[in-house]
Amino acid sequence: MVGYTELSKMNTFSMADVCNLVGNKKTASSLILRLSKKSLVKKIKNNLYTCVNVADGSVIATRYHIACGINETAYLSHHTAFEYAGIANQVYYEVYVSSNIKFTDFEFDGITYKYVASKFGAGVVAPKNTQGIRVTSLERTVVDSIKDFEKIGGLEELLNCISSVHYLDEKQLIAYLEAYDMQFLYQKTGFILEHYKKDLQISDEFIDYCKSKIGKSTRYLTKDSGTYYSEWKLVVPNGFFGMTEQGGIPLV
Repeated sequence: MVGYTELSKMNTFSMADVCNLVGNKKTASSLILRLSKKSLVKKIKNNLYTCVNVADGSVIATRYHIACGINETAYLSHHTAFEYAGIANQVYYEVYVSSNIKFTDFEFDGITYKYVASKFGAGVVAPKNTQGIRVTSLERTVVDSIKDFEKIGGLEELLNCISSVHYLDEKQLIAYLEAYDMQFLYQKTGFILEHYKKDLQISDEFIDYCKSKIGKSTRYLTKDSGTYYSEWKLVVPNGFFGMTEQGGIPLV
């Protein structure tokens, strides 16, 4: 089968990739059409394809490769980055994709790929021994997910993920906090990570640094009322950390 062997070595590919393989757009279109009719190629979205494994009929590209193949700036973030790192507690049928280039959310093979605007490029890494994967570092993932937990992944799952982490680099955390430069993010991050500081090997100096950046405004961690923590100028729902500690007494 002309073309299939070469295309199957790519996790995802575009029409331009096929043109580079066969030499011109007309031949590329014909090749994709022919392989599609034989159920050897599947269209993921406009100008994004993957091959089908002839052994079991599944697509070759993983959800992570599909996400990173959406455009040249796309990378895994938020809960999906936790999943890729193997520390998420739940498997989601939504993949969060940060990108400099906006795209419309789409569904493929039972998975919804959701666009998240990329605010900056620091902390995006290409893991060793992988091809075509870009993902936020653990520290960037934690900061991003604290920033957006009400929209992405959910609060309980965020706390479950953080409780599974055993170390965070303070210098990296500070770099990403400074990149966002949001007082509310300093409040949320400092308050949440203070609870886990022993497990995460985070110093009192880091906590004090976050406190120094929170400003004078009182904010609500969620939309719910609860207990006011004056040192953080933060209103926190009652039982906040207790939601992840089954059988335990709520700590807040």
